[in-house]
Amino acid sequence: MSLLIMLASLLAIQSCDNEEEIDAAPSVELAANSGSNIPGETVTVEMTVTSPNGGQDLIVYVDGVEEESVDMGGAKEFTHAFEYTVPQSATVGSKIIIAFQAVDRKHYPSAIANYTLTVGDPVVTLEGTLATQTLDAAKPYLIKGQTFIPSGVTLTIPAGTVIKGDKASKAVLVVQPGGKLIANGTATNPVVFTSAQAVGERDRGDWGGIVILGDAWVNQAAQPAIEGLSPAQTFGNITSPATNVTQNAGTLTYVRIEYAGIELTPNNETNSLTFGGVGSGTIVDNVQVSYGGDDGFEWFGGSVNAKHLVSLSTWDDDFDTDFGWSGNVQFALAVRNPFYADQSGSNGFESDNQANANDTPGGSAGYTKGIFSNVTLLGPKDFTTGLGGAGTSQRTISANYQNAMHIRRRSALSIFNSFFSGFPVGLKLDDAATIDNLTNGFSKLAYNVLASPNNTELGTTTTSSNVAFATNQFSGDATAVRDYWISNNNTFIKSSSSAGWSPNPGTPAGSVDPYPDLGLNKVMFWGGQTSSNFTSNPDFAVTSGTLSTGANFTDALISGNSFFEAVTYRGAFGSTDWTDGWAEFQPLSKRY
Repeated sequence: MSLLIMLASLLAIQSCDNEEEIDAAPSVELAANSGSNIPGETVTVEMTVTSPNGGQDLIVYVDGVEEESVDMGGAKEFTHAFEYTVPQSATVGSKIIIAFQAVDRKHYPSAIANYTLTVGDPVVTLEGTLATQTLDAAKPYLIKGQTFIPSGVTLTIPAGTVIKGDKASKAVLVVQPGGKLIANGTATNPVVFTSAQAVGERDRGDWGGIVILGDAWVNQAAQPAIEGLSPAQTFGNITSPATNVTQNAGTLTYVRIEYAGIELTPNNETNSLTFGGVGSGTIVDNVQVSYGGDDGFEWFGGSVNAKHLVSLSTWDDDFDTDFGWSGNVQFALAVRNPFYADQSGSNGFESDNQANANDTPGGSAGYTKGIFSNVTLLGPKDFTTGLGGAGTSQRTISANYQNAMHIRRRSALSIFNSFFSGFPVGLKLDDAATIDNLTNGFSKLAYNVLASPNNTELGTTTTSSNVAFATNQFSGDATAVRDYWISNNNTFIKSSSSAGWSPNPGTPAGSVDPYPDLGLNKVMFWGGQTSSNFTSNPDFAVTSGTLSTGANFTDALISGNSFFEAVTYRGAFGSTDWTDGWAEFQPLSKRY
């Protein structure tokens, strides 16, 4: 009996030794259950795995497909950080489910822990009233609606940054008086403001452009509001031309502005780049505007200077000056599209003192009296014949084109050392006050070259077109305008025969090509090209011919002005094409 009891006891003890204690299944606890990031960026999901039986594997699934398996090495407490890069092809707004499941050494699985990743929009929106900030060139930006840089705020944009303007909201970037825009591109890495439309679908007026306002002089009776914006944005000062003359609204260097300028309300437009009462402390150098919906560059008062400007296929005027602007511009290029012109009448230069020829507050000291030098204006009509299959067709241009230079309403604008070609009218002076400013030496047109594609030299009525010189004075007889031009060391070139100008001299008989003697390559003109085949990087260098010499900086209006470089060539270019590298002449197909 005792033996039986002992055996029974031993068997009981052995049975207890064979029973293994089983603990709870593992669990996965995420530090966060959701998050978001943009395509190309990485999200990190942190977690803690608790495995009482010892952890074996942590398995990660992305949208149901196993992504990785991590060996937990038997640990009862295991922490892990999983990194996931959002695919570049991920759809903005879509959700990616990242699932985590642990398996312990007894092969028991945990419940699945889900992390929901929302794919964010990589585009950073700029809208409303901005705070001081520096953008990141690696990120895309979108301006929506009227976006303001207010007084005391600086928006800094580094080289290589691309900022697009939203079409639906009529985006426009406005620097209010006291605000600053600092956009510093480089010759190899410009800052680009462009349309948000797709490649091949961009067009003039896709967005509202850039408006920079300051508190320098405007020759108005009351502080004006800038065109195109509602509610009204006032600018400038009406105290004196010397007040706030050096005001600083920032820096624009190596900047492109494409498809900008739009009618926000009827007869109320913005331009590609508008300056209102901006002072000379502002730096503007190497700026291109392309396919603008109104003017390319417009100055309403102020004293801001600029160098190396490009206006490509602008809708209205290339260089428009008003309200007592007194700055300086040297080295500027305009290339006109024969088919792009505004119903209001498109000009290379349009200059006003104000809305009429009456005197303005401040008198002559406050007139529009800015100075341009070394401008090349390539108008819409390069040749008058020699085109088409028979070689006798003319270049067809929009009937809305008017003048290479239209100076009016008491303006005292001066232009030196420049080249103008290809407009229906070369120079038009409207009123007696504007003509008096020129003949009295208060303003000056000197050492310029005008190449007129028209055989007729003088306008004879106030509505004359297809002439070199025109006026609204003297019953339209432009003899005095022509005589002023010639007597002030300007050159005038016109077709020497009725055969006209042809890209193939002698076809038709008697026709000539005037451009080799000037030192110009005819492919610099827009001519018969289109927005989709115009060369992306034309060579504008001039190394020989009439324009390679003849510049003069001795006139009293310009000789003491340290802003101007005393180069020897007329027009915008010598042997160096300063547009090379940073400017773009075919933005329609450019991928940003």
